[in-house]
Amino acid sequence: MNLLTSSRFVAGIAVSVLLLNLTACQKAATDATDPVAVASFDLLQQKILTPSCATSGCHASEKDGTFAQHGLVLAAGLAYQNLVGVDPKNSDARADGLKRVKAFASLESLLYHKLNTAVSHHSGRQYGNPMPLGGELLSAGKIEFVRRWIEAGAPKTGSVADAALLDDKTTTAVEFTPLAVPTAGTGFQLSIAPFDIQPNFERELFTRKTVGNTQDVYVNRFAIKMRSGSHHFIAYDFRDKSSAFLPGLNDIRDLRNADNSMNFLTVLSMSNHVFLAGSQAQAQDYTFPEGAALLIPAGASLDLNTHYVNKTTAVMKGEAQINLYTVDKAKVQRVVQTLDLGNQNLSIPASSRVTLTKSFTFDKPRKILALTSHMHKLGEKFVIKINGGPRNGEVVYTSTDWEHPDLVTFKTPLDVQKGEGLTSEITYNNTTTKAVRFGLTSEDEMGIIFGYYYEE
Repeated sequence: MNLLTSSRFVAGIAVSVLLLNLTACQKAATDATDPVAVASFDLLQQKILTPSCATSGCHASEKDGTFAQHGLVLAAGLAYQNLVGVDPKNSDARADGLKRVKAFASLESLLYHKLNTAVSHHSGRQYGNPMPLGGELLSAGKIEFVRRWIEAGAPKTGSVADAALLDDKTTTAVEFTPLAVPTAGTGFQLSIAPFDIQPNFERELFTRKTVGNTQDVYVNRFAIKMRSGSHHFIAYDFRDKSSAFLPGLNDIRDLRNADNSMNFLTVLSMSNHVFLAGSQAQAQDYTFPEGAALLIPAGASLDLNTHYVNKTTAVMKGEAQINLYTVDKAKVQRVVQTLDLGNQNLSIPASSRVTLTKSFTFDKPRKILALTSHMHKLGEKFVIKINGGPRNGEVVYTSTDWEHPDLVTFKTPLDVQKGEGLTSEITYNNTTTKAVRFGLTSEDEMGIIFGYYYEE
């Protein structure tokens, strides 16, 4: 081999090696995950739905205890078909024409509202608690990524939203603004001052507060507001108002001790409760029909109850207020009373679905103004029927949302005669490996008809 040939041979080897190296580099670049090349929905699934939503007990599968409430599985491979173009179960969202995800319309998509903690973006409408409940709120960038994906038509394939938004860390936590105190002569405010909820803990507490009324007053409207992470707020009256049966004023009484065991003194005090007003949404404003109002006796006190869930690794803050707005007695034609009809004879075997019924009979005619329900996370369906008389068996209320049950107000009050009443028919799906009975924690179950009525 002469020098020229040898030089050409060496040069050929060098080019070959260079080409091999370039090919290897190109293959490595192709094998690496390029966020720009990944479909926006796939990134949404990987970065948002799977870690924050499709978690055990929430939206992971149909076996989740909450599935009957929301009917939504967001696991990979199922989320898209369960979101895009699908009607929501939330009755207010459905009535407003929303879809879970409506292509090209984020403001008509329940997913966007549930992830966005600021209610101002949807005119103050309430569609249940923000998600993920009790967990870390999504960053502003992640929420904007969801918005852009929806506005681009919510496609299953294709890159339509800037993947860099998913790395944004800007917090979306909204500073809590308490309810304004009613002006003098228009009402009263009762509140639970800010308190801590420890990491990975659910805290439920009670505190008795005086209303502040020195004479009888009539309440025709109430408003409730809670910090994010709340499960519910209820204001209770008392069956027995004797001082011996009332808890201390302003004392904080936890349902659970620090080791998560039950505080039985608190449990005992709950047996004296009568429902007055409540909400399982973060904010609620309810007005009774014209001419109807609750009577709050002079010197009244109420037991305020709130329940928070903290699934994070940091301390959370809880807080709640209720405003009771009054009306002149001369404008009151009907005095409203509260229904509190509970089935405590609950026995739900492990790994089974059962329907339990209980009938309640009234000893006087009643005009029922409103009905709502209370059950815990194993409750799939709560039905209320007329019991007795010509309308026996007629369904007057149905809810499949244990966490945010409808409060149904009847334009024409339900006319229930003496000897007639109501029947609760509740279906529970016990997805746990142990029997569940009536109880006061989120791991137990309840089945209570709440509502308002007046007597002729």
